[in-house]
Amino acid sequence: MVGEPKDVSAIERTHAYHGLYHVLGGVISPRDGVGPDDLHIVGLLSRLASGEVGEVILATNPDVEGEVTATYLARQLKPLGVEVTRLASGLPVGGDLEYADEVTLGRAIEARRSL
Repeated sequence: MVGEPKDVSAIERTHAYHGLYHVLGGVISPRDGVGPDDLHIVGLLSRLASGEVGEVILATNPDVEGEVTATYLARQLKPLGVEVTRLASGLPVGGDLEYADEVTLGRAIEARRSL
């Protein structure tokens, strides 16, 4: 799973993921002068070079910088033959549909699952 330190600790608290992590050290943010070369992407690519990893789960925030970073990484990783997935986003437990924004509702519909 690829993400940020605070995201890793939140994911660990769920006890739902039991794999390896790779921390990027930030997100791509041209406005803040942070580009791909400022992140730990080369280290990720070298970890994947062995071909032993079958899937990379991108765990970036659903904001502009997180979206840019996830898109960039997906383009870098797909040619390596590894499956690239992203955490689903949608409605929080206990949330009220009335207060959800359109993007969140749209993603919740797209990521729906059978019961």
